[in-house]
Amino acid sequence: MIRHAKPSEIEKIITITRACAAKMIAASIFQWNEHYPNADAFQKDLAKNELYVLEKAETILGCIVISTEKDKEYDKVTWLTEDTNHYYIHRLAIDPMFQGQGCARKLMDFAEALALKNKITSIRLDTFSKNIRNQRFYEARGYQRLGNIYFPKQSEHPFYCYELLLPPS
Repeated sequence: MIRHAKPSEIEKIITITRACAAKMIAASIFQWNEHYPNADAFQKDLAKNELYVLEKAETILGCIVISTEKDKEYDKVTWLTEDTNHYYIHRLAIDPMFQGQGCARKLMDFAEALALKNKITSIRLDTFSKNIRNQRFYEARGYQRLGNIYFPKQSEHPFYCYELLLPPS
């Protein structure tokens, strides 16, 4: 089941993202670190009602942020569509114990279905340039790579921006 996160679940979500960071670092993917993601970011997501969790048998398997707010870093990207009515995906994380079981696919299916329901023009996101698995995942879903942005507190390497155009309703 996918639902809005609860305030009491922030600690569990942070535990999941730290485990993901550790797994990526062990694979020489320095995408997340002690600066990001953090509890403050998730608290803000929660306050805006944009933080969702994937739950099975009362266990949180992962999370996703589906936002309507464009981060300033995205201003430098030449998007496929004008800035109007978009979703921005952030902080998608699956507990490493449940990775490889289709959980990320379920969260993205949910985000894309929600976007269609709400007549969203496109979905935009970024993923780390050294995370080839994520790039393949989004490209297989039809997302188009458009440009690079940088998060200096996270890495000296770029993050690739992607956009998925949704059919007009």
